[in-house]
Amino acid sequence: MSVHTRLENTPQLETGDRTGFISSYLDTLALVERLHRLLLDVIKDEFERVGVLEINAVQALLLFNIGDHEVTAGELKTRGYYQGSNVSYNLKKLVEAGYMHHQRCAIDRRSVRVRLTDKGRDIRNLIAALFERHADGLQAKGVLGPDGIVEITSALRRVERYWTDQIRYIY
Repeated sequence: MSVHTRLENTPQLETGDRTGFISSYLDTLALVERLHRLLLDVIKDEFERVGVLEINAVQALLLFNIGDHEVTAGELKTRGYYQGSNVSYNLKKLVEAGYMHHQRCAIDRRSVRVRLTDKGRDIRNLIAALFERHADGLQAKGVLGPDGIVEITSALRRVERYWTDQIRYIY
């Protein structure tokens, strides 16, 4: 049975039903993973629509998350956005393509600080506008309102804290 079929056929969780909770938890994990892949596809489609061919969706999210900050690759990893080799590779590609400036840190010469160029800010603004359109569309079509988004975000932050605690304190 596929994950999609399992999600559609999952019975409603009843209070105290351990098996139902585990099944719903697994469905939630699959959904979070699928939503991330869909987000990358949405960005890819937007790039195709406007003719951005030089960078990929992961790199665009990196530009979006950096925004107006000046950061190191280590800071991006620490914030939990990216894995080590992934962020280093993508930062290098973005610098080579002219979307980011890079400069050795004056204090620690091993560390490189990066910030967006005007070209990088254009992509960041494109992604921001896409996300704003999505937020407006979700509300306008009644898919999700202010209370719903607060509830989802709060629940996901609690899961994030729980997983972070598992990493820090179990091992």
